[in-house]
Amino acid sequence: MGHGGNVIVELTADHRELEELFAQIEAQPVDHPRRRELADRLTAELVRHCVAEEMYLYPTVRKHVLHGEALADKELADHAKVEQMLKDLEDLRADDPQFNDIVAKLKFEVASHVREEEHELFPTLVESSSSDKLDELGRLVRRAKELAPTRPHPSLPNTPPANKLLVPGVGLVDRVRDLVSSRTTTG
Repeated sequence: MGHGGNVIVELTADHRELEELFAQIEAQPVDHPRRRELADRLTAELVRHCVAEEMYLYPTVRKHVLHGEALADKELADHAKVEQMLKDLEDLRADDPQFNDIVAKLKFEVASHVREEEHELFPTLVESSSSDKLDELGRLVRRAKELAPTRPHPSLPNTPPANKLLVPGVGLVDRVRDLVSSRTTTG
């Protein structure tokens, strides 16, 4: 599934990419250094995805979906848990015993979150939004991912307007750090 199109298509494509990155990590020998590189890519993709959802998807859910406040709050709590795990993983070497534990817990949390979004949130959003609105959200989400940070920042605000003001600057700093450190964030 490729990127582009409405918000559902875009975010579902992200979900499949995250699943593939987890599979690539698991395919490596337990202490292989490539696992660290793949974890950095996974982190960058997951952070970009979460930030885009926080900036555009969840505010729309709050506004247009029945019981949207509770749904959005649950998703934001899931994101906070995942972001803390990513922060805990950030400086670990692939041969650190905690590395495998955190990756396994992270995979479980992300898989659960993906199931909830794809089976509950997305269908509800489709019922309550026009196709034009879903297309517009897709464009906004893609743009947000381009500007988003590539590293976990658990203390960064995750709701508008603060996140929309701060995220682009933090994203720029992360991309400079990635360039200087030669950190791999794309495939």
